[in-house]
Amino acid sequence: MMTPLLSAQDISVRFGGVLAVNKVSFEVQRGEVFTLIGPNGAGKTTVFNLISRIYTPTSGRIQYEGLDLTAQPAHAVAKLGIARTFQNIELFEHASVLQNLLIGRHTHRQTGLLDDLLFTAKARRAAMEDREKVERVIEFLDLQHHRDTLIAGLPYGVRKVVELARALCAEPKLLLLDEPSSGLNVEETQDMAFWIDDIRREYGITVLMVEHDMSLVSSVSDRVLAMNQGEVLALGTPAEVQAHPGVVEAYLGSIDDVSSLRRPA
Repeated sequence: MMTPLLSAQDISVRFGGVLAVNKVSFEVQRGEVFTLIGPNGAGKTTVFNLISRIYTPTSGRIQYEGLDLTAQPAHAVAKLGIARTFQNIELFEHASVLQNLLIGRHTHRQTGLLDDLLFTAKARRAAMEDREKVERVIEFLDLQHHRDTLIAGLPYGVRKVVELARALCAEPKLLLLDEPSSGLNVEETQDMAFWIDDIRREYGITVLMVEHDMSLVSSVSDRVLAMNQGEVLALGTPAEVQAHPGVVEAYLGSIDDVSSLRRPA
């Protein structure tokens, strides 16, 4: 059996008297798209924040490439090959698309302050390499027309793509996408599905996603973990999880209520 890229083992986190995540376990295999679903407050983004080391689990352990991720400081996560996007877009609004994407290259810089100040040959080579990497991502996500545009002047849908692009510029092995379709229209959501599929296929990046749009979940996910009130409800293919009685009840109410909705009048 292949060693998973990421493994969460009985992770729990408590904020005061609130148990936000309770003994959640799952594994993400290399090259797959693994999605966390559940109603608001289920604990999905909290799991993301545990992986990103924004939070520290009260108990349990997270392993990444065999390394105990819970023992790593937050600033080390990106260098390990983990990048993420946020539900609420986190970009520098008064910088251009190109400048925002170059920021995504910071974990790969090998130059020191003196090299950068004097713009030495080493710094010039590093800058050229960063620009080449960024331009490839710009072309991949069709952002050429927006390269020099300030983020503040872009529509919301394009900003979502730029945030995805910045994460790709970090050349991650594991990409965390926090509700990538949030705020997007139907056409933009379909485009996002194509990007996610291409990211996995062309870049070989493993994707861990939190998402509410079940059409997007079904179209791109290999496996789905459903959560409710901080606990695991179901794990399986998108079809298996959507048909699970506990998942139906968590989203729509009691099974009897759902059954009554399906009966002809």
